[in-house]
Amino acid sequence: MKVRIAVGLGTTTPVLEQGLLGDVVDALEDLRFDSLWLSERVNGVAPDPLAALAWAAGRTTRLKLGMSVLVVPGRNPVLLAKELATIDRLSGGRLLPAVGLGAPDPREHQAFGVRREERAAWFDEALPLIRRLWTGESVDHHGERFHLEGVQVGPTPLQDPFDVWLGGLAPSELRRVGRLGDGWLPSFCTPDDAAERRPVVEQAAADAGRAMDPEHWGALVVYSATGLPEPLAARLAKRRPDVDPAALVPSSLDALRATCEAFVQRGFSKLVVLPAAEPADWQAELRALADALLPLQT
Repeated sequence: MKVRIAVGLGTTTPVLEQGLLGDVVDALEDLRFDSLWLSERVNGVAPDPLAALAWAAGRTTRLKLGMSVLVVPGRNPVLLAKELATIDRLSGGRLLPAVGLGAPDPREHQAFGVRREERAAWFDEALPLIRRLWTGESVDHHGERFHLEGVQVGPTPLQDPFDVWLGGLAPSELRRVGRLGDGWLPSFCTPDDAAERRPVVEQAAADAGRAMDPEHWGALVVYSATGLPEPLAARLAKRRPDVDPAALVPSSLDALRATCEAFVQRGFSKLVVLPAAEPADWQAELRALADALLPLQT
């Protein structure tokens, strides 16, 4: 099992200011983290992940590039297939597409033009269609939302297969991962949470005639080296009322390492760590993360 440590920037980091994104990307490459993950919030200060990851691809040579997550409902699947394939080609096969339904935020639903109750059906039709378009073959499709006659997308992704990661903890989300995903990257869960839910994904995959790659189990781990911020604690209490918020967000680098080790012990080897609050000094933060976590990489 190959353990890989990545860093995510979250939805509240204004990395477009004062060249910060360039500094972070350079440091991640130099320190030899596995990958950078950018989140999508249209109504926030975080950069658009497709644009920012394409820019990061041109600045780096080995750093992989992920999104946590890119919203599918509301996007044209043909254009999205081409955008993702293009970035994968230009980066030399370093893109890690992670996609989802989007945040439960009415402002986001307005931005994408898809009501919350419509997102799942949109996603379930769009992702298999995108996979067909990635083959480069002529595609005919007549679904509830999309109708294509002889549509062909090029270039195709450099990676073959082009693995797609999904998140989520709810039973319907877990079953979707098994039916449609190649990897699982849940967030705001404990190692035990993940281990307990993994069989649901595996069973859904088996029911669909598929099998999950044993290397494609991961987790997004939010941490806070200075104590759990009260606004985040309140959101977590609402989102996961069954779990102590402090159990979901490690409150020191030592606790973060212990959490990552616990995930690895349970077979989850792709770990994206994300600071709960903006670090005062990103360079110092990344060096500290490297010292604490990169020895886990195999």
